[in-house]
Amino acid sequence: MLVFIDDSGDAGFKLDKGSSAHFVIACVIFDDNLDAEETALKIKRLRRSLNWRDEHEFKFNKATKKIRLDFLEVVKTSNFRVRAIVANKAIIRSPELQSKQDKFYNYMIKQVLSNNAGKIKNASIRLDGHGDKLYKKTAAAYFRQQANPRGGVIKDMKFVDSKSDNLIQLADMVAGAIFRTTQTKTDSRDYLGVIPDRIEDIWYFK
Repeated sequence: MLVFIDDSGDAGFKLDKGSSAHFVIACVIFDDNLDAEETALKIKRLRRSLNWRDEHEFKFNKATKKIRLDFLEVVKTSNFRVRAIVANKAIIRSPELQSKQDKFYNYMIKQVLSNNAGKIKNASIRLDGHGDKLYKKTAAAYFRQQANPRGGVIKDMKFVDSKSDNLIQLADMVAGAIFRTTQTKTDSRDYLGVIPDRIEDIWYFK
């Protein structure tokens, strides 16, 4: 099992100064490596059809509506599952989570991994790489301890460069589509509506 994780929104709590009201962590889950390879190839072919360089990254926040929809159309029949958590930051009361962005980010990933209804097992976890070596080492230890108490969820965990990983880019696009539903925009439901069959669970954290 392969799980690719990315986020949308931001982890800040200055809600009156531009921080996003919501924060999303999306897990894109492949039960078979071949399905993952085939999906990555679809994304690569789409990039080629756009005459983009191989290192040109699909990112929801930087893409046009057409590219977002085309991307999701390309992957909608691929064999993957999505489990996600959506946090309304207004209900988060912990001073520590409010003041330390990395801790809030890690806490949300821990929640979606540990509360998975038995749907994530012995998985190779791939996260969009950010932060320095110390952060990555500390975060990996935290996830293994907190989201993997009996050793049944996480097989291994790596931080990867999204620019060179098509499936992290898929997680970004899915997270962006989910985050969009929290906003009052005319296209707020357009993107998630393309991939309803891929959604296993979206947990609105309370």
